[in-house]
Amino acid sequence: QLPVLTFHYDNTRAGANTAETILTPANVNTNNFGKLFTYNVDGYVYAQALIATNVTIPGKGTHNVLYIVTEHDTVYAFDADNYVPTPYWTNSFINPAAGILPVPGSDTQGNVVPEVGITATPVIDPATGTIYVEARTKEVSGGTNNYVHRLHALDISTGQERTAYNSPALITVTNYPGTGTPGQSDTNGPYVLWNGLREHCRPALLLANGMVYLCYASPGDHPPYYGWVFSYDAHTLAQTGVFNTAPNIGYGGIWMTGNGPAADTNGAIYLNTGNGTFDANTGGSDYGDSILKLTNGPSGLKLADYFTPYNQSTMNSQDLDVSSAGLLLLPPVNGTNLLFSGSKFGTAYLLNTANMGKFQSGSDSQIVQALVGAVQGQWSSPAYFNGMLYFIACQNQGGGSDVIKQFAISGTSITTIPVAQGSTAYTYPGATPTVSANGTSNGVLWAIQSSAYGSGGPAVLHAFNATNVAQEFYNSSQNLARDNPGAAVLFTVPAVVNGKVYVGGQYAVSVFGNGIFLAAPTISPNGGVFSGSVNITLADATPGTSLYYTLDGSTPGTNSLLYTAPFSLTNSAALKVVAVKPGYINSAVTASGFINSAS
Repeated sequence: QLPVLTFHYDNTRAGANTAETILTPANVNTNNFGKLFTYNVDGYVYAQALIATNVTIPGKGTHNVLYIVTEHDTVYAFDADNYVPTPYWTNSFINPAAGILPVPGSDTQGNVVPEVGITATPVIDPATGTIYVEARTKEVSGGTNNYVHRLHALDISTGQERTAYNSPALITVTNYPGTGTPGQSDTNGPYVLWNGLREHCRPALLLANGMVYLCYASPGDHPPYYGWVFSYDAHTLAQTGVFNTAPNIGYGGIWMTGNGPAADTNGAIYLNTGNGTFDANTGGSDYGDSILKLTNGPSGLKLADYFTPYNQSTMNSQDLDVSSAGLLLLPPVNGTNLLFSGSKFGTAYLLNTANMGKFQSGSDSQIVQALVGAVQGQWSSPAYFNGMLYFIACQNQGGGSDVIKQFAISGTSITTIPVAQGSTAYTYPGATPTVSANGTSNGVLWAIQSSAYGSGGPAVLHAFNATNVAQEFYNSSQNLARDNPGAAVLFTVPAVVNGKVYVGGQYAVSVFGNGIFLAAPTISPNGGVFSGSVNITLADATPGTSLYYTLDGSTPGTNSLLYTAPFSLTNSAALKVVAVKPGYINSAVTASGFINSAS
């Protein structure tokens, strides 16, 4: 049993689980694979699911546990393997009676809606059994609205705050030198001020070298905001470092489409920034549209190296920043450590982490490779597996589309045209893929298509051949009645582990896997208007199946009415029926409406 403790499985952010022995190209298809069950939660789920194994829950035994966070500021601990309707524990960070509420999306005017609570994927420390969560609340006191960010350290067994760690810790900063954003009241003398409303923790949390790292940007491009990076001691929650990507002009936010900063084995962390002023090449300290390498020592977070594209001024003026996409660390090549990052401009960058290239006027020839024009603009992160890089980009936020594309990388060279590509068109925001495989074999590439987000339509879970993404094994719309993962949210990433795929959505997390799926039962006649009475017959094709039904429109289960023989209706009814058989996956619900003409 493998845990998933951080975004994209590990601190390289490469997005490949290479210890998946259950899901294979042979059994990921609509006959053998589908939705097993759904957990309902109290808010939208933007963050990736996390899974810890062999967790001892007081009074409830030892279990593999699924951790979900919502924009309603709640953390849930569910059974990761089987449907257990009641969570093992929950912890809510709101208290309406005390005026502590989730932040309404209308307050931030961004694209995280309808509330802005917990957006960043948490991180779990298996050594101490602690999950670290960044939560934002709106706290009303004396008629004043305060927007507060806190770092919580919770016991994964109970959900309780680790008070010995001084949890929770208030996220703030004082006395950070900078002149601030022109025209904004965001400074106090020579210092830049923290703004709890305008700052948003979108990137996943990072746990590395005994530190928890948090990154910030705006939820909706409304100044003043900055690209803040914070580090906290994992055992005391004492603030150990602060870095601002553009303290003298503002902006330079760190979005990374929900991906988190990466960390190498030498203790350096890597992240990319959004549009903003860049003046580091002339002695300044503003790093808009850049890829940064930071180190954390006795004097806190310090810049160690950086790369800024030669056309940064154009990217800045057209809002074509680097941080709309995430980055990842690649396996070393002959002693060279490589970093790969996408961008909203469409260009992707391959860097040597020992010499990232800084800024060069006129071209990017000083870096390992710039992949120009091969993909559209990216509001998603790439993934890497077995010598292949994967993108699911889109054209731009206002319209257009792109398809999934697969590029080969050999040594320090990436093919300039795809070696394979799919046919499904992805509109904004594209998708961040993830790979499951057993070593280098049985590779399956997964992605959640959320193009229907604006219309309230369903997300679509896709599974492709990781060797050739032109081949699609499965998608959830092939049997939507059975496999609907729920209404889509932006930027959601699946977690694939131990034969399960965990998909976040609006007020729900759906769990997919292998099983024997019962066909949906039939209702005869299939609804309509009747006079007097109507005789109803329910049927299912699988022998030994039990049918349970309701007449009030509610979802049927094993506590509902058991069908034993045809029955008569005399009143209007909203009939729903489900097929159940031990050892099988419950069928999709079949529904029909009957209306008595006299009513």
